[in-house]
Amino acid sequence: MTEIFYVVSISALLLSFYKSKEKTKKALSKAWKAFENIMPQFLSIIIIIGVMLTVLSPAQISNLLGNESGWGGVILAALIGSVTLIPGFVAFPLAAALLKGGAGYMQIAAFISTLMMVGIITIPLEIKYFGKKAAILRNLFAFIFSLMVAFGMGVFM
Repeated sequence: MTEIFYVVSISALLLSFYKSKEKTKKALSKAWKAFENIMPQFLSIIIIIGVMLTVLSPAQISNLLGNESGWGGVILAALIGSVTLIPGFVAFPLAAALLKGGAGYMQIAAFISTLMMVGIITIPLEIKYFGKKAAILRNLFAFIFSLMVAFGMGVFM
């Protein structure tokens, strides 16, 4: 399946290059600059993940975030996700690594959903643009919804 995406992407790039060399070069330049901006965050997260998986044994991950940790693990994962600022393309591989390391589905669902929806770090910016009440309510409802998602994952997985 991955090979199909590569073939389609390269074909589209070649077609774009054929249609307009100038626009294609400009688009590739913009893409490279975006990649350069993302790379420091991406590398730091990969290093953190590597250190975490090296320092914490699967048993420790399972104790903190495994099925046996119950709702305490769900709340811990939700709190960590709420205060962490990680892009989605890093969060999902991290979740896969944690699952392989012994984390539970409910806990990972809480982590990922709060990571994507709750923004404790970005709340000052939200307050500035949307007002204090709207920012707090949005984050509170997102946190509650994340716990509901975790519960749903626990029921269905």
